Amino acid sequence: MTTFVHEGDLPADALAGASAVAVDSETMGLRLGRDPLCVVQLSDGNGDAHVVKLDRSTYDAPNLKRLLTDPAVTKIFHFGRFDIAMFWLHLGVVTAPVYCTKIASKLARTYTDRHGLKDVSRELLGVDMSKAQQSSDWGAAKLSDDQVAYAASDVLHLHALRTRLDQMLVRERRDHFARACFEFLPHRALLDVAGWEDADIFAHT
Repeated sequence: MTTFVHEGDLPADALAGASAVAVDSETMGLRLGRDPLCVVQLSDGNGDAHVVKLDRSTYDAPNLKRLLTDPAVTKIFHFGRFDIAMFWLHLGVVTAPVYCTKIASKLARTYTDRHGLKDVSRELLGVDMSKAQQSSDWGAAKLSDDQVAYAASDVLHLHALRTRLDQMLVRERRDHFARACFEFLPHRALLDVAGWEDADIFAHT
């Protein structure tokens, strides 16, 4: 496994030819509109990861933006709702098409309420992920080796999780629900940005 660290943008030839790319991001916090986007990490599922430290003064990352909006590439997330909203706020792009392993887990693994990436990876893949760097300073001038390793770990297993969860969704005859949710997910993220993040728009009250 190799982890490549890039400043400002993804190289033009990185991840070329991939039909699906795992994506995650690191921010200075979890509040939309307050906390900036700092890092985006990606993997094509072949064992390598690309960690992009964004230039927060411009967010000028044309290659990354092109990939996020490429209709021929499925972007795989775990809780993509937040990342997609952040990408719209800071990069100005609507990410699509998408797949979210957290949504897939909630539809397929109804025997548990533990749908965090660490829990799902441990059960379905036998991978024990460390979350020690989750709350570290992602806005630092230079990322530490531990931060880079953590960022990479969050995308290296998403392709395998997608495969396992798809098998479960088909088995439980819920794959059509999952596809509909994934199609709606970018719109849900835009509703969050527009101020409906805490509202159930389908509720009666």
